[in-house]
Amino acid sequence: MAASITTRDKALLAALRGAVGKRDVLTSPRATARFRKGYRTGEGPAIAVVRPGTLVELWRAVQACVAADVSIIMQASNTGLTGGSTPDGDDYPGGLVIISTTRLSALKVIQRGTQVLCMPGTTLYKLEQALRPFGREPHSVIGSSCLGASVVGGVCNNSGGSLIRRGPAYTQLALYAQVQADGSLRLFNHLGIDLGDEPETMLSRLDREQYTEADIDPAGDKWAHDHAYARHVRDIESEVPARFNADPRCLFEAAGSAGKLIVFAVRLDTFAREDETTTFYIGTRDPDRLTDLRRTMLRDFDTLPIAGEYMHAEAFDVADRYGRDMFYAIERLGTDRLPALFAAKSRFDGLFGGGLADRLMQWASRFIPEHLPPRMREYRARFAHHLILKVPRDQVEAARALLAALFPGDADGDHFECTPQESAKAFLHRFVAAGAAVRYRAVHRREVEDIVALDVALPRNTREWVEQLPADLAAHTIHTLYYGHFFCQVFHQDYIVKKGTDPLGFEHALWALLDARGARYPAEHNVGHLYVARPELAEFYREIDPRNQLNPGIGHTPRGRDWTGTHGEHP
Repeated sequence: MAASITTRDKALLAALRGAVGKRDVLTSPRATARFRKGYRTGEGPAIAVVRPGTLVELWRAVQACVAADVSIIMQASNTGLTGGSTPDGDDYPGGLVIISTTRLSALKVIQRGTQVLCMPGTTLYKLEQALRPFGREPHSVIGSSCLGASVVGGVCNNSGGSLIRRGPAYTQLALYAQVQADGSLRLFNHLGIDLGDEPETMLSRLDREQYTEADIDPAGDKWAHDHAYARHVRDIESEVPARFNADPRCLFEAAGSAGKLIVFAVRLDTFAREDETTTFYIGTRDPDRLTDLRRTMLRDFDTLPIAGEYMHAEAFDVADRYGRDMFYAIERLGTDRLPALFAAKSRFDGLFGGGLADRLMQWASRFIPEHLPPRMREYRARFAHHLILKVPRDQVEAARALLAALFPGDADGDHFECTPQESAKAFLHRFVAAGAAVRYRAVHRREVEDIVALDVALPRNTREWVEQLPADLAAHTIHTLYYGHFFCQVFHQDYIVKKGTDPLGFEHALWALLDARGARYPAEHNVGHLYVARPELAEFYREIDPRNQLNPGIGHTPRGRDWTGTHGEHP
């Protein structure tokens, strides 16, 4: 559906076309469909979708929107799971413009490879590729629950990823614009790079890379990642979760901003790639053994593990069947080609309607040969709980000894040391789980009402981490999928609910259970339009967007200008 075009809208469209060119101002329902509909949830009309090709064009497009007093949603890869970068209905003050940053994908490796400068549309794929020659890697690799994520999106949402030592994506070094309380637009350069003083000059220099290493301040007093997280996650007696979206520790300007600022660039630390690693695959019927493993390694080991990814048997099965083609595509084509694959699928869905591409791909997946290693298949037959544990070279012997004691090969627990191929397949199987739930819904529309997806951070002192779903709620589910970052106690919990179930009522019942366990949610995704922003997060949004013109209504906050109206509404 498209928003009705008024005289004021026509003037705005003319200004936007002047800013970015006619070709990149999309207005037809078919052309804008893939931008207006979320990956999992959220949909609504828009006056236009704007696709700037330079930072200067982005600045001019935002200027036009601010002057017209329309609401703005910034969107990168549109891989979010909570609808935080797509419309939620049609009740936006002044109407809505979506600004897509996918064309702004440039990056610059700086400081001899130890840092990187990323533009709004830079993807993790492109960043990983750029850092390989330096023997470095980014904060996150491939993505933890969605493939194709943007770097800036991760920072704006405090996304954590799968790597235990690094915590949430975070930086104090950013170039961003803020809509002031009086309706003016102001650019802030906190990159630590001398670009001048006039906005378009600054942005043009960044576009053209017209700066040198001499213009870059080392900025040693500013953090370009969460330096405290490795110590923070080790506090296994804390009643506060290790990382979650509303954690005040990590709300700073662009970090945690969730579309309430226009972020032009961020400066981030990179990390030495550890090539000499060992991966263990663990299976057990007894979750307490995994608890002992986690607490012992966090408390007693000199070095933290690299990754510890959990997967329940039911998630294993759904990923096996409904994520097989994505697994195969990534394995055969590599992550570098995935953006083109996602773009082609989005165009197809825009032409023929959502869900058809998924159904065709699922049909084709039956012809894909066996993709999982035999030992993983054997463990799936024996065990309900699966953990993929990756450790550095200097931790291998200690890990072997601990695993031999906790998972000795009896009926309740076992482990094996993966070959490089088994390791790659195990992690990839874990990573396709979230997309598999979306595929299941597309294929089984007649039986499925929706996916209720929760992103949960449990307290660091949690011992009873396995959810016991009450019978009245379990009766509404077709599948319950549990997977996540075990050492951080961050879990993705997807409930595929039966036709006729009220997804919102079901979700609210789950919230009550989580509140009783001291959980925080979301853990690493945008609050979007599914979660209620905690008071400290809502206050942060008010501070950085006093006009409430950017992504209004997110987290069930008021939509009205100057934060008027009730939660999620405007006068």
